[in-house]
Amino acid sequence: MNLKNNIILVTGGSGLLGKEIINNIRLNNGIPINLDIKCENNLEGGTINCDVTDSQSIKKCIGKILDHYGKINGLVNNAYPRTKDWPNELKDVCDESFSKNIEIQLSHVFKISKPVLEIMKKQKSGSVVNIASIYGMVGNDFTIYKGTNINAPVAYSAIKGGVINLSRYLASYYGKYNVRSNCISPGGIYNNQDKKFVENYNNKVPMKRMGTPDDIAPLVTFLLSNDAKYITGQNIAVDGGWTSI
Repeated sequence: MNLKNNIILVTGGSGLLGKEIINNIRLNNGIPINLDIKCENNLEGGTINCDVTDSQSIKKCIGKILDHYGKINGLVNNAYPRTKDWPNELKDVCDESFSKNIEIQLSHVFKISKPVLEIMKKQKSGSVVNIASIYGMVGNDFTIYKGTNINAPVAYSAIKGGVINLSRYLASYYGKYNVRSNCISPGGIYNNQDKKFVENYNNKVPMKRMGTPDDIAPLVTFLLSNDAKYITGQNIAVDGGWTSI
């Protein structure tokens, strides 16, 4: 999975999954650029400050990257912006919150993908990988939340389902330009969650454990690489068998 000299943009690269995606890209000789609101502008160091929910911020960042490198070979839409009331139960979610989260999470994927894909179109090559979720594929199992302090946000499933089908649309639209768009749907990723939740999750999933970032990152690298040159429009679940039962 050689990504030698490939310039790969990774949104939300400062997070749990984003860090591992960036590490794996580097491991395979790529040049990852972390686009994150927490980052400083240091292209030589692989970081750029970017608000992925703001079109003007995106435009400026892409301009800086093109000025410096002259190309963009890949984009990983991994950022996870959300409102402060995101964890609320359905009964406590107001219309405005639901709409706002659709806007900042689903719309930001479009906002950054469109200009990057147009660059790839001119290059006649490129790959976009969108991070979705098993809950964009199947309904929620609310039994795993019993006895825990965790809720399943109602907007999450709508957003991730949208990301999956947006990925297919982009694959259909840009395929003739040798530009690919794929989606990865992780299962639950372990991040020191409530012990009861982890126990409930592990009891259900066929592989009897939650996922880890290094379960996901190698597939991202594969889909970015030329080894996946005839793969587009796909959603691949990396979930320990969750969606098989």
